Order: sequence, then structure tokens, then C-alpha cells
Amino acid sequence: MTMESVIGIDLGATRIKAVAIDPEGNLLHQHIEPTQDINDAIWKNAVFTAVKEIRQLTGNASGSVGISAPGLPNAANTAIAFMPGRLQGLENFIWGKFLGTPTFVLNDAIAAMMAEARYGAGRGRNNVVMLTLGTGVGGAILIDGKPYQGAFQKAGHLGHMVIDSDGEPDIIHMPGSLEDAIGNCTIEKRSMGKFTSTHQMLEAYKAGDPFAACIWLTSVRKLAIGIASLTNILSPEMVILGGGITEAGDDLFLPLKDFLSRYEWRAGGNQTTIVKAGYGDLSGAVGAACFAREKQAENKKSTD
Repeated sequence: MTMESVIGIDLGATRIKAVAIDPEGNLLHQHIEPTQDINDAIWKNAVFTAVKEIRQLTGNASGSVGISAPGLPNAANTAIAFMPGRLQGLENFIWGKFLGTPTFVLNDAIAAMMAEARYGAGRGRNNVVMLTLGTGVGGAILIDGKPYQGAFQKAGHLGHMVIDSDGEPDIIHMPGSLEDAIGNCTIEKRSMGKFTSTHQMLEAYKAGDPFAACIWLTSVRKLAIGIASLTNILSPEMVILGGGITEAGDDLFLPLKDFLSRYEWRAGGNQTTIVKAGYGDLSGAVGAACFAREKQAENKKSTD
């Protein structure tokens, strides 16, 4: 095994996923275990153990590590600076000191986009937007082949764009956000208590329930408005949709296509390609590994 393999960790609220990939993105090893968010010592030591185990398996005793986690990273991408409410002990924890190796930390949605951009649905594209549709709506932006994190590392929180200025405030106090329009977190409110999950609502939609159809198609229409807005602001080559809600398949993508034909400004006949993400549960870990490799290369170049 060469020293070119790199380790990526996806630290989620439910599971810790660790991988090693080679320069071509091939998965060499993986390690998955529950996060056990009881106290921070448990999951921090679980990350340490996962890195140690994968190093032993690959024969790679050094090299950078990438960590994907919820929240906003600091300017140096050495720690998550802001993550209120979950994973107490994560904020401002310097992983490189703990793991004893250069470690680069980034937001989990940006990590998922990195995996897609380098080895997945967006491979070979330079300007890409990704939306993750699940409990909430996450997002990430690729500009000129590089993840755009913006001032304060806050870029990519696309789920908090305003779709309805008269709507109720979301978790960060934005009115009528895209996240509240389609995220699973609001399905009970949107359905006035009839449905407890998007999956349940979609089953009713497939069975011809007109109430479910009204709720679902309203959500997809608002998603189309959000995507069309993003194409006007960023003009990406491609929009990648990931997350559990994309498992709806044609029930999502066909009406979305119809709504986008109504809302997207297609100057000169040009339209944005919309695709489903290719990576599944390991996208955060793979993307973190990609990010670590690229940051390591940047640092090496600056010191040469």
C-alpha cells in the first residue's frame, strides 16, 4: 500500500463512518459504528480508534485526515467553530492535535458535494450546486472546481433561502425557507398532522390521495423556484440533488422538471442539468478524504 491513500471521517449524529480512498477514489477500507452521542469522550475516542484501525489496514502510518461534520468550520478548517445543540464538545475541538496528524475539517454537505464533484455525478464539472433533501435541506457550492465556503465559512446553507416572505420563521429565523417547504422536519405541520413523514405522504400521493398530491406538488414547486433562483445567482453547469427525499425518484424528478420549465430563465435555450447524487451514505467520508488530500497538496505546494 502506498502513502497516497487518505482517510476520511463522517461524524454524524447517528453514525461515524470512516474510509480510506486511493488517488482514483477507489474505496480501500471502511469502518462504521454508532456515534453514541452520550458524552464527547466516547465519540472522539471512536474517531481516534477508526483512524488507527484504517491506518493499520492500509499500512499507511501517516498522512492527512479529513473530517466531515455538521456545523460551520473555522477559517483554517481545523475545527467546527459553530454547532449548537448537538455533539457537545465538537465546537473548537482541534482534531489535528488529538489525532496527531494534519486534519482538515469541513461541513458535511460540502463534503458530500466534494465526493460528487470528484468521483460522482458531478465529475469533470467546475461549477456545481448541490442540495441535500432530508430532515432539513443542506447545500454546497463548487466554483471553478473548488468548494466555496465564503466569509465566515457559512456559504452553502441553501435550505435557508426565502421562498415565501410571509411564511413562518425557520430554525435560523428566515421566513418561509426552502427547508421548511420540503424538509421532512415540517411534514406534520404542512399536512396539518395527517402525515408524520415524507415517505408516508408519498405513499398516499402514489395511491391517488388528492390532499397528499397538493402538499407534495406544492413542495416540489417551491423547490423548483429555489433551484431556478440559484441558477440566476450562480449559473451552475449542474444541480445535484441528494438526501433521502430523492429516493422518491420520478415522483420528484418528473414534476420538478415540469415546474423548472416554467420558472428557470433559459437564455439562449440553455438549461441547467439536474441529476440525482451518485454516492450514498459514504459521501461525507469520501468527500472529507478528497478535501484532506487537496488541502495537503496546497500546503505542500506553498512550502516548496
